[in-house]
Amino acid sequence: MSQEMVISVAEKGIMTVLLVSGPLLLLALAVGLIISIFQATTQIQEQTLAFVPKIVAVLVGLVFFGSWMLSHMLSYTENIFSNLTRFIG
Repeated sequence: MSQEMVISVAEKGIMTVLLVSGPLLLLALAVGLIISIFQATTQIQEQTLAFVPKIVAVLVGLVFFGSWMLSHMLSYTENIFSNLTRFIG
């Protein structure tokens, strides 16, 4: 297995991780920013107010993006397993 092949497989793996986790992380970031602005303007400093909406937003995001995330992970896994003999030999 050449160095270029190792770098290519690692690059595809990192890109898959970023693509799969990106929508949920951006959703949690946006909700967290909105909640923190709300807390700053109303001076409510309740800790659970920051976590519960983020958890709910990520769960809703999983409902909407879950099938796309799963299909992307399955295609990457299928690609890895189909080329397994090239990687070993």
